Amino acid sequence: MPPSSGTSDSDAPRPARPTGWEPRDPTLSTPPSRKPKRRPRRPLRTLLGLLLLGTLLLVGAFAAGYLLVEIPPANSAALAQSNVYLYRDGSTLARDGEVNRENIRLDRVPLTVRQAVLAAEDRDFHTSRAVDPKAMVRAAWNTVTGKGRQSGSTITQQYVKNYYLGQEQTLTRKAKEFFIAIKLGREKSKEDILQGYLNTSYFGRNAYGLQAAARAYYGKDVEDLDTAEGAYLASVLKAPSAYDVTTHPENRAKAVARWNYVLDGMVTEGWLTRADRAAARFPTPQTARPATGLAGQRGYLVQAVEEYLTEHGIVDEKTLAGGGFRITTTLEPAKQDALVQAVEEQVMSKLDPARAPADRYVRVGAAAVDPASGKVLALYGGVDYTQQYVNNATRRDYQVGSTFKPFVFTAAVQSGAQTQQGEPITPYTVYDGSNRRPVEGWNGAPYDPANEDDESYGEIAVGSATDLSVNAVYAQMAVDVGPGHVRRTAVDLGLPGSTPDLTASPSIALGAATASVLDMATAYATLAAHGRHGGYSLVEGLSRDGQEMAVPAPASRQAVSREAADTTTAILRSVIETGTGTAAQAVGRPAAGKTGTAEDDKAAWFAGYTPELATVVALMGQDPESGRQEPLYGALGQPRINGGGTPAEIWAQFTREALTGTTPRDFELQLMPGAEEPPPVPPGPEARDTADAVDAADAAAVSAAPDASGAPDASGAPDATAAPDASAGPEASGAPEAPESYELGEAGPGAASHGPRPPRGTPGQ
Repeated sequence: MPPSSGTSDSDAPRPARPTGWEPRDPTLSTPPSRKPKRRPRRPLRTLLGLLLLGTLLLVGAFAAGYLLVEIPPANSAALAQSNVYLYRDGSTLARDGEVNRENIRLDRVPLTVRQAVLAAEDRDFHTSRAVDPKAMVRAAWNTVTGKGRQSGSTITQQYVKNYYLGQEQTLTRKAKEFFIAIKLGREKSKEDILQGYLNTSYFGRNAYGLQAAARAYYGKDVEDLDTAEGAYLASVLKAPSAYDVTTHPENRAKAVARWNYVLDGMVTEGWLTRADRAAARFPTPQTARPATGLAGQRGYLVQAVEEYLTEHGIVDEKTLAGGGFRITTTLEPAKQDALVQAVEEQVMSKLDPARAPADRYVRVGAAAVDPASGKVLALYGGVDYTQQYVNNATRRDYQVGSTFKPFVFTAAVQSGAQTQQGEPITPYTVYDGSNRRPVEGWNGAPYDPANEDDESYGEIAVGSATDLSVNAVYAQMAVDVGPGHVRRTAVDLGLPGSTPDLTASPSIALGAATASVLDMATAYATLAAHGRHGGYSLVEGLSRDGQEMAVPAPASRQAVSREAADTTTAILRSVIETGTGTAAQAVGRPAAGKTGTAEDDKAAWFAGYTPELATVVALMGQDPESGRQEPLYGALGQPRINGGGTPAEIWAQFTREALTGTTPRDFELQLMPGAEEPPPVPPGPEARDTADAVDAADAAAVSAAPDASGAPDASGAPDATAAPDASAGPEASGAPEAPESYELGEAGPGAASHGPRPPRGTPGQ
């Protein structure tokens, strides 16, 4: 080997070996690898650990959900109910809410109807828990595997969804439904939950709840449903629209199959015998009808009823607006229909604004009241509540005109009033009916009212002045009685004390007050009832959620004496027989009434009654755009609209139809002293001339006619048999015949020659 530098390879220092290394085989280029030892796997332990963890998570989640999810307040949709308005006979008049729902107590639902619902929705309801996890899993699996979408919800869960939550399909809502149902199942009884479910479920036809469904499908209340009908309503819960066999006849087979499923389930559960099941027939529901809204007259009727309830303190406005009330009114459907038909035929069908611009202004209001009870039987508020909101039957902004005059005479009889000359006021008392005659005995500003068409009547009896509606006579009579007493009497008869322009002055007699049509009908009903008054009534029954509420009946009292009311009736009979209200004779039975016209002919009235029915009709003029009151000149193709024209014709047609089938009754009147027979009339200059002529004729013919029984008596008065028959009217009394333009007006010429007209009433017992 060659010499080295003094060191050898073996002498060179070597790097330190890592600690723990074993000597390696110098023939190997790399150190040998070490294989770690494998620990044995424990799959069972892992699985158990995961299950435990999952269980803990589920328990924790359940505990958290149960603690965190509270039972919330009911949602607004579940609380929304409509107020249901019924006619007197129980038939539906209207509903005033957007949601057609009427909550009921469970005890109103027949047992078999309840069982039908359970057979359809949850047969184990009374024995199962609030939630059914198995059913939920099964429903989810069927949905995933394409066997149809199913909910798997119990009745409790469905009630929670309807009442507390909503219909959205989300996991959050479903989780809340689960926990709320568990809590609810612990806090409420099964009966409470079932009642809530039946009141909140949707049955189609915009019917929420079983009561609304019973009315929508079968036109009856829930307690009147039979088993077959209940089974059909239970069937439609699954698919309300699809299973409505009248709107979807193509689905009838499916609906009948579902109905059979429900009945068979009732048999299985022991709720229905096989014999009853075999006898059941599919109960085809009535044809679906449009929702009973507030169009036509319904809105006016509902408005009047609501005002009655709130103004009389029966229900406050806020509570009533909350809904849920079942209100039975005093209105009768047959009479209501008759009133609407009379207005339609006498007014609405004749309007032609293109021909007569004034027809645009025509409005009609009417009210009919039973004198015996004060119950309102029919109302007419306007052409359509959705087109004209203001109720013409209850508004208080049109003068009542001469329909107020009878109240002045009633006050005179009631108080035993005398004229300025000290004569008692009776139907035969003579007044000065001259046009623009200043009233006497009034300490206020001078007052000289004009008569209709500025006619002067001279001396005229009260009865005739009533027939012809002489303003001068009644303005003076108001002063003789005392305007304050006249006002009190009007209020006693039925006008509200707050009536606008019901002021104690001579003008009160001419009807400046703006009472409503219903107010006037109430007052005239008091006259028809011999002076007894209890106020009007529009509501017979009231309940909410099945609980009956008290409806105070108006206390009846003798508002004015019977003699005062009956003597007024006597002179009002003459108005129809020979006065301005002759068109009302078409009623075909004994009647009394009075015509009236507002200032500038902005309204025309007829107020009348038979012993059975008091009705007031008014035509009013109002601009539909500005709302300003307008005269009715030229409306309905007539130069003028007077109370004795169209209003009286409406009154006669309605009253005749409303009382069809009843025996006509005459008035049983007890008249004031001096009203039964007319007093002797002292002969005036004309009478003396007539008597002289008779004497001369008798003297000339004494030899030819020795019997002097037809000669004047010793007092000089003409023979009663020779006197004109006042009851026959102007023609028989020798007065000039009234021109055609006055036949239906408030007055006519020639009235000054009218003598006292005897009353038409028959003295009572």
